[in-house]
Amino acid sequence: MINRIRITFLLGVFMMMFSINAKAQLQPGQLVDGIAAVIGDEIVLESDVAEQMNYAKQQGASNTDKCEFLENLINNKLLVYEAKKDTMIENRSAAIKEQANAKYTQLLSQFPDEKTMLAAYKFRNAYEMKNAIEKIDTDSYYGQSKYQRVTEKADVTPNEVTDFYNLYKMQLPEVKDEISLAQIMMYPKLTEAHKEELINRLKKIKEDIKGGESFESQARIYSEDEGSAANGGLYKNIVKGQMVKPFEAAALNLQEGDISDPVESEFGYHIIQLVKKSGKMYDARHILLKATPTDDEIKTAKAKLDSIRGLIQEGKITFKDAAFKFSDDKRTKFNAGIIPGADGSDKIERESIPGAITYELAGLNKGDMTTAFEDDDNRRKVVKIIKIEDVIPAHQITLETDYDRIKQMALNKKKNEMVEKFVNSKLPTTFISIDGRYDSCQFKANWKKESVKK
Repeated sequence: MINRIRITFLLGVFMMMFSINAKAQLQPGQLVDGIAAVIGDEIVLESDVAEQMNYAKQQGASNTDKCEFLENLINNKLLVYEAKKDTMIENRSAAIKEQANAKYTQLLSQFPDEKTMLAAYKFRNAYEMKNAIEKIDTDSYYGQSKYQRVTEKADVTPNEVTDFYNLYKMQLPEVKDEISLAQIMMYPKLTEAHKEELINRLKKIKEDIKGGESFESQARIYSEDEGSAANGGLYKNIVKGQMVKPFEAAALNLQEGDISDPVESEFGYHIIQLVKKSGKMYDARHILLKATPTDDEIKTAKAKLDSIRGLIQEGKITFKDAAFKFSDDKRTKFNAGIIPGADGSDKIERESIPGAITYELAGLNKGDMTTAFEDDDNRRKVVKIIKIEDVIPAHQITLETDYDRIKQMALNKKKNEMVEKFVNSKLPTTFISIDGRYDSCQFKANWKKESVKK
């Protein structure tokens, strides 16, 4: 029962499905193996059921009831089916297709060649694999969108939080050792000589293209963008506002076929070719040279960050103000540098902290700060100092110590009830067919549309 509470209330039955990205679902060696259920024009595969069971086990759930996992999948597919008919939910088919192509390219970069990757994932060709990734992303987008639409007015009062706790307190799990951390993160700055070197390399590549080399071939050779290099630097169906501002401004100021001068963005330096522009969408190729700092540039950034640390220790500036003034991390600088946990709170389970950061925190106590150290953030070299804001030992959940956490559990429960009510209201008018292998299942909802005895 405790594991069921964790899955339902902590993760959310409906949201759990959509937290898995294409890479998590597409594991090498897996094969599609038949249809388990049809909901409207949406299909649940047998492999979908197996994958969800495996994922839940990895998250610590002990439940292995195949019927329950199938019902969760059917619930989600009904949300997807209804979302696609909802005119208030934006059709993002073109953007999702482009995203699937980018994910395919990213996966390809992990293999020596395309043939090896397709064999590992058990796909016959690139089209089949891209289509599978696109389907996963489409379900994720529509399912989440409909879930949010159905539950957008959900709220819980303090009395409802208390009632939830009193009803389920004996079943709620113990909180593991947690820690609250704040950081100041900086991107090491490149020297002017280093910047000039990158710009000159791009200028030379541009001249070679003007001299007869194709942009596509030069992108495959020189671009350091893992998402597009193998595809000749091409991004298709870009929606205005999707790319970083310097990239988009440069691309949209070009005529079709023209190539920009070197452009600086947060990722490095680019030359960009506008391929096609139509309404709010455009296609563009680019060649990226990343702004990868040298050892000396990293050393300089560490020294600057350590000097900021000294000012904090001397009381000349607070950590909060220093984070706002100096941190390059847009996710945390406006929130006193606080690093959010997996559930969106300011608490992080100790065992989930990456090994490199755990090493830096070793021996430190509440209120202590690390010295400046090197780390990776979204594939970019950064330097950081981290402060331990709070240490929370393992404990049983109580209203006094975990009110916000309990409130979120109660809210998730209410949202799930709202979605369940919505799903039940659609059952009479939705085509549903479940494979005979599941005839013995005792579903919560009347998916089989059996007549109710009076």
